[in-house]
Order: sequence, then C-alpha cells, then structure tokens
Amino acid sequence: MDKDKKWIYYLGLIAVSIIWGANFGVSRSAMETFDPILFSFLRFGPAVPFFFLILLIKEGSVGLPWKAVLQLALIGLIGVTGLEIAVMYSIKYTTLANASLLNVAPWPIFAALFAPLFVKEKFTRRLGVGGAAAIVGVSFIILGGAEGLNLSSDHMTGNLLAFGISIVGALFNLACMPLMKRYSSLRVSAWFIMFGSLFMLPFTAGSWGKVDWSELQTGHYTAIVYNVLICTVFAFVVWNASMFKIGAARANFFRYVVPAAAVVAGLIFFDEGITAWQIIGALFMAAGLVWISTEKKQPVQAG
Repeated sequence: MDKDKKWIYYLGLIAVSIIWGANFGVSRSAMETFDPILFSFLRFGPAVPFFFLILLIKEGSVGLPWKAVLQLALIGLIGVTGLEIAVMYSIKYTTLANASLLNVAPWPIFAALFAPLFVKEKFTRRLGVGGAAAIVGVSFIILGGAEGLNLSSDHMTGNLLAFGISIVGALFNLACMPLMKRYSSLRVSAWFIMFGSLFMLPFTAGSWGKVDWSELQTGHYTAIVYNVLICTVFAFVVWNASMFKIGAARANFFRYVVPAAAVVAGLIFFDEGITAWQIIGALFMAAGLVWISTEKKQPVQAG
C-alpha cells in the first residue's frame, strides 16, 4: 500500500468514528420522540436508494450473483437488523457505561482473534501493544464518567447482551472482507444495508402510529438527515473502504474513538463534564492508535 494513501484510510476511520460518536448527541433528543427500532430503520431504510444510486454511477451496475446475494442477506440480518436491535436492548437492560464498555472494548480483540478465519492478516507485536494501550484508554474514558462500571446482578442480561454484540459485530465485519475482495466495499455495503433494512421493517410495525408526525420539528428532521446521509451513507462507504485497505483487525481498534467523540458531544450538546480520568484515557487511546497506524509493513490480505 502506498504510504501517503495509507494515512487517508486511517483518517477515514477516525472521521467515521467521530461521526458515530457525535451521533449520540445528535440522536438523543430524537429518541424521545421515536421508538429506538423505528429510529434505526429511519437511519438505514432511506439510505438504501442513495447507496444503489452511488453504486450505479460509480460502477455502472448494481447486480450480484445469487450466492453472494444470499450471503449478504444473512450478513444484513445479523449485522444490521440483529445488532441494531441488540444494542437498543443492551442499553435498556444495563447502564450506558456498561453497555459502551462491553460493546466497544472487546470488539477489536475478537476481530483480531477471528481474522485468520476470514482473511490473512498478521497479528503483529505493534498491533498488540498499541491495541492494549487503546483498550486501557477507552476503559478510562467510559469508566471515568459519572456512571462508572456497575456489576450489579440486575444488569447481567444487558451486560451479556452487550458482550455478545462485540463478538457478533467482529464476525460481521470479517464476513464482509472476502466479499469485498471479489466485488467492492460499496457494492457489499449497499446490499447488506438493503437486506438489514428490509428485515428490520417488521419490527417497526407498532411504532409508526405512536409518532405525531405533524408535530415534528426541524431538530428531528436534522437528526434523521444526519443519520441517513452522514452516519450511514458516508460513514459506511468510508469505513468499509478503509477497513478493506487497512485490514479488519487493525481498523476495528479505531472504534475506540467513538466513545471519546461521544463524551465531547455530551459536553457540546448537553453541557456534560469531562473528568481527568477521561482526558488521561484519551491520551492513552491516541498513543495506542498512533502506534498501530505507524507500523511500516501492513498485513497481507487474501480472499
């Protein structure tokens, strides 16, 4: 990989993580109006035509062989429908801090462990050291907040669900990699998001009538547009393209920027404080990610 282009992909991963983290602030008020699953559908469903339009303009066609279509239907069911609903319920049955830590922190570890099952990526010493520093950093960021870690048995269901999300999410990312090798990250993204949206639609059946659509304000529409165009269309195109070039194991450690961006969003949108532990954690995380991204030899990938 060209050294100059490598930095573009790392910047892409960081930018998307900031976008996803900021979305906690953008969407929090909208979630008071919309059922969480309905809001998830409003994020992914309207994005589908944009994906296929971009795909048609860029690549001249949108089709896939039936075998790949069936694979992406399963990936969409698990990686979009299943994960999005699971995230909502994990937050419902445990604290936000617990859900964030157990969802975010183990995800890159599982991606690194499972990577050899899908692609030929080397787990290097630099990745291990940088990843460990980033894990310490993201733990400080999440646990340094007001809630902290709550190990009460009352939260066990949500804790286990959040931990399961990190395993399934890592497998979801890795399952896309061989398909991206044969087709393109854009084509793969368009199809699995389409299927994920279709499978999610039945779960919204009882939610549409609960929304007073005539009372929606500019902020609600802004949140939906931000989720559709920025958090989904732009973010998935950039993330998957960058992940394919950098490698899934390495790229997923950049998910640790998400909770850091969420903390900053909380400060900007809701005047929430930032603690010294969170600042220390951000420094640890940044050091770990810089250490990972400056490795000269990139892992070899194969379909």
